[in-house]
Amino acid sequence: MRLTSPAFEDGSTIPSRYCCGGDELSPPLHIEGVPHTAQALALVVDDPDLPDGGRAHWILWNISADATDLPEGLPEGETVPGLAPAAQGLNDFGRVGYSAPCPPDGEEHRYRFRLYALGEMLNLNPGSDRARFEEELDGKVVAEVELSGSYRRS
Repeated sequence: MRLTSPAFEDGSTIPSRYCCGGDELSPPLHIEGVPHTAQALALVVDDPDLPDGGRAHWILWNISADATDLPEGLPEGETVPGLAPAAQGLNDFGRVGYSAPCPPDGEEHRYRFRLYALGEMLNLNPGSDRARFEEELDGKVVAEVELSGSYRRS
């Protein structure tokens, strides 16, 4: 399985358009090679460089296993128009949907876009929090892949 973005390469800088101080849009993502056994996909974006162990910036699940692209600028909200039955969860900033990377001034942080292929759909209510998402994810992952980028706020 492979996750890429036309906006940035793995390990490179995430353009400011997708970060605080920019347009704060979710970046476009491209998905390839999903296992034929997958019934759905889930995505988590987090910042592992925070001293408290990291924060989730975006939680999205029950994306169709046939999906090949997530478009730029997905709207906030518990459900995602055009991606049904995909749902978004409450990120660690208290928002449902994408919260743009925004490290402390002068610091560069890494951001991981982790895509999971799931053997079954997640039985979660839209707007569920990270703890509930991770609990429901347990035992359902058949493949996973990561795309990472960094951002420095000045």
